[in-house]
Formats: sequence, structure tokens, C-alpha cells
Amino acid sequence: MSEDTTLVCSAKGCREAAVWVLAWNNPKVHTPERRKTWLACGEHRETLGQFLGVRGFLKDVVALAEWQEREGA
Repeated sequence: MSEDTTLVCSAKGCREAAVWVLAWNNPKVHTPERRKTWLACGEHRETLGQFLGVRGFLKDVVALAEWQEREGA
């Protein structure tokens, strides 16, 4: 990823920089090991997590920097 690329929050209408990764999986659609991701700023971490959690989709919440280290980005 280039240094000038800013990842933004996935919340509708939010353009703040992402600081969290919410890893999720819809078991009706995805294999158990598959992880989709939403990005969240500090303000939207909880609401996005609640949305996914209520549906049983939320698997993990990780700081963006830690996620990038794991993924080798």
C-alpha cells in the first residue's frame, strides 16, 4: 500500500481514517474460514460491530496496524 493511501471508515457517509478492522463472516454464504472486512474509525467501531454482532457475523476486531502486519501489507 502506498504511503499516500488513506483507508476510510466503512460507515455510510463517513470519510474518517480507519483505525479498526472488523472481520466477519456470513455462515449462510461463506465458508467458515473466510473473512470479509469492514473498516471503522473510532466513532463507528461500536455501531458497525453491533450491526454485525446482532446477526452473528462478527468474528474479530483488530487494530488496523495489527491487521496489516498479519496480512503482510
